[in-house]
Amino acid sequence: SSQRLTLRRFHPDDAVALAAYRSDPEVARCQSWVAPVSIETARMLVAKFAAGDPQLPGWFQYGIECEHVLIGDVGVNLHENGMQAEIGFTLAPAYQGRGYATEAVRRVLEHLFADRSLHRVSAECDARNLRSAQLLTRVGFQREGRRRANTWIKGEWTDDLLFGLLADEWRASAS
Repeated sequence: SSQRLTLRRFHPDDAVALAAYRSDPEVARCQSWVAPVSIETARMLVAKFAAGDPQLPGWFQYGIECEHVLIGDVGVNLHENGMQAEIGFTLAPAYQGRGYATEAVRRVLEHLFADRSLHRVSAECDARNLRSAQLLTRVGFQREGRRRANTWIKGEWTDDLLFGLLADEWRASAS
């Protein structure tokens, strides 16, 4: 956990909060899911997230908790080689713009680089999602490229921005 936030495994009573923020059209706009997200769907997601193993390859979702409220999540997609991962993050609109996502992502990076000795962490975001791109830059990611009209989502082609952060760069910026 950090000063204001706790990063933790999901539990069953997170379904209502998850459904609420994932159902927000602005939150869903640049994401893979379609809003609204029903309570039933949220219950299934939460059960899947709760059963995940952060040590195994594939996605693991950390819940972001602030004052006993689930306000978002950070996903870590561990590569088969166990030495690199991709991250993604989602934050409820009421909590955006207050540094919570930055704090949560920094904490996850610290865990991945310091505790688990990963070599590289990557991230990508929709090119229209300026706040996500700014957050990634703020925590030390380098922009590595732009895939033009690469993702067909919600009836339109969008560009993907690609970011990467190496362990050496993270150590240099953290010290």
